[in-house]
Amino acid sequence: MSSNMTSKAMERLNLTEYQMTVLENNFKFSKYPDGMSLTLIAAESGLSVQETQTWFQLRTALWRQAEGLPAQPGSVLD
Repeated sequence: MSSNMTSKAMERLNLTEYQMTVLENNFKFSKYPDGMSLTLIAAESGLSVQETQTWFQLRTALWRQAEGLPAQPGSVLD
């Protein structure tokens, strides 16, 4: 998915191009970053850890939907 995501929730974050690049590059590396990774990504992007975590949750949901995967790994729909 490109940096012009259509999700209203992601648009509300008003991310800069740099922040989107940082987030997308890290998303390519890990779709489920741990706490320390989230902290480092947040520091690099200038976002709070909560904003970073929310972005990853929303982005992962969009990715799973685009891939035709169930809403969450291990769900009954697997």
